[in-house]
Amino acid sequence: MSGGNPHPGSPVKKHAGRLVLYVDGASRGNPGPAAWGVWSPSGLEEARAIGVATNNVAEWQGFLAALEVAAGRGASDVEIRADSELVVKQFRGEYRVKAEHLKAYVDEARRRAAHFGRFSVRHVPREENREADALANRALDEAGKAER
Repeated sequence: MSGGNPHPGSPVKKHAGRLVLYVDGASRGNPGPAAWGVWSPSGLEEARAIGVATNNVAEWQGFLAALEVAAGRGASDVEIRADSELVVKQFRGEYRVKAEHLKAYVDEARRRAAHFGRFSVRHVPREENREADALANRALDEAGKAER
């Protein structure tokens, strides 16, 4: 994901204050075609297909994308809400990161999060994360159509 403006040609809305972002990753096959979605009640919607990946990789790439979006919006107080207990607890250090390939995601997420004045991450039930889930699945559907 490139910095700043994930929608070329559209203006970047600044959120100098608090920004709440919901994030979800999806993989059909695990590993299989994968994507992530980021949604905010403030109107932000972002999603991207990422090729073949595991669900955990899709979740982590979505988490990093949410951090990048927040930084690009100039947010100073960020809360990420995710339905992946694994990602939330690995980020917080409550779960050990056993998979070597996921350690780089965790380290990068912590590095990026440290740049915000306030940062928090919260686990939410799937029912509260429907918009981000729908975005991720829409990105998967669109990528599948493009391949046909």
